[in-house]
Amino acid sequence: MPPKKDDPPAGEPKQEASHDKKSSAIPSKRKAKSSDAPAKAPRRSARGTTAQPDPLTLINHLISPEALDSCRPRDEIEDVKNRGSDLRTYSSSTFSPFEELMCAVILSRPISHALGLRTIRTLLNDPYGFTTPKKIRDGGFESVIKAVNQARTQHRQKTAEELVILADAAVDHLGDGDEDVTLERVQRECDHDWPKEMLRKHIKGLGKTGLDIFGRRIQAQWPALYPFADQRTLSGLQKLGLPGTAEELKKLLDHHWAELDTQGFEGNEDEKKRRVFVQVLERAIGVDLEGNADGVRAQATPGTEND
Repeated sequence: MPPKKDDPPAGEPKQEASHDKKSSAIPSKRKAKSSDAPAKAPRRSARGTTAQPDPLTLINHLISPEALDSCRPRDEIEDVKNRGSDLRTYSSSTFSPFEELMCAVILSRPISHALGLRTIRTLLNDPYGFTTPKKIRDGGFESVIKAVNQARTQHRQKTAEELVILADAAVDHLGDGDEDVTLERVQRECDHDWPKEMLRKHIKGLGKTGLDIFGRRIQAQWPALYPFADQRTLSGLQKLGLPGTAEELKKLLDHHWAELDTQGFEGNEDEKKRRVFVQVLERAIGVDLEGNADGVRAQATPGTEND
């Protein structure tokens, strides 16, 4: 069974929260419509509204570097400018399964989008670099709480405690040693199916929201989960005029695959398709959380000035 989400977190903009428990199934296997080609979103041209670009144009824009800043908080944009493009961020970097699990635990807390992403940047970059269970265990609670305090986030004590517990769980139950970040043991023991119960059992603080976040991102690396989109992310897609189910989005991407600009994505065709699918989801939820849906539609519409 798929991950579901926790109670709606607080913050401005708010972190992710589910409004429809029924839709949080991984994978979400709804039947597609009988037509071979996915339905196109209608264009709008009424005065005072943003014209709706066609889905192909919108998706090509969403997965392009030009759309990145529209889905990340302002302080992350400034942080990248000040510290350089090598800075690892949740919005733009590829993470190991262990790092994705760390991020899901952090983002499960009832904090804002900006605070969650700032905490992730602080923990994964210098001078802390908590990228493996070993580094967290070697640093111990004192180092983790120092990093969390530096991030100026909320729920600092609980977040630090949960990350230390996560590192122990990764060594004892989820991985093959304190340097393992692949979590292949999880896949082996769950026969490459969705390991919801195993993760819930061993990871304190990973509730419904965290499972959704982890599932949404990890499907790029774990094919058994694909295609999955939680209800909160589907809401963001619909605000952009894109399909409202995971299956319909997958169908749309498959239909236009040859026309998508996928040069920046690594892997074979199946891997690229999963990575593009995940990037569309991540950009859509980021754009929604940052309140930039109208601006992104305008940027993607030929002849429309950017906001």
